[in-house]
Amino acid sequence: MTYSHPKLLVAIDCLVFGYDLSEESLNILAFQRKVEPYAGDWSLIGSFINEGEDMSQAARRVLKQFTGLDDVFLEQLHVYGNADRDPGGHVLSILHWSLIKLDDLHKETAEKHGARWFPIDQMPELVLDHGDMVQLGMQKLVTNAKTRPLGFELLPEEFTLPQLKRLYDAIYGRQLDDRNFRKRMLSTELLEKLDKKDKSTSKKGAFLHKFNKEKYEELAEKGYLLDLDVK
Repeated sequence: MTYSHPKLLVAIDCLVFGYDLSEESLNILAFQRKVEPYAGDWSLIGSFINEGEDMSQAARRVLKQFTGLDDVFLEQLHVYGNADRDPGGHVLSILHWSLIKLDDLHKETAEKHGARWFPIDQMPELVLDHGDMVQLGMQKLVTNAKTRPLGFELLPEEFTLPQLKRLYDAIYGRQLDDRNFRKRMLSTELLEKLDKKDKSTSKKGAFLHKFNKEKYEELAEKGYLLDLDVK
């Protein structure tokens, strides 16, 4: 038996964040559409869900198609369902958000689809309601960064505390207090201090650290939440 009700289209849109260490900027991945409506305009990466395809499978497919990555942070964020949101028809969009390391992006894969990084403050105008999606994603990122170690998804495996602090400055959109941030971050006991330094910015250098994911997962099972609401 099949339903006779008129069908609507269901799409997956992915809001992908990356962080540029050298420029200290939070970036978003966008691509130029190749089909109408809005051919040539900038859009978040996305695709329609194929018949028989699960939503989570579709989201992973879209992410891998545009970035070449699949084993990265990806979560559903929101559903956009206004009947007139897309001039091409009644399209329901299921927004997902992802955090990836900038250098992990497969450049050839991204270029094949016309995708590129944009600093958050230099984003071109996006099609449809994708600008609203970016704003919602930023709000979600700020809220989650206070209680979950999402920042580590955006950094290389080894990093300095100043680099970590500048990342959180970019996420919060303001300069955090150095002393309070260091104190809060070290108190989590989720950082492993390494016996080597990054001397790329000074002769003295800064000790490198790495995130102890196993420790965090162990604590998370017990209901542990980070407390990084730094003033």
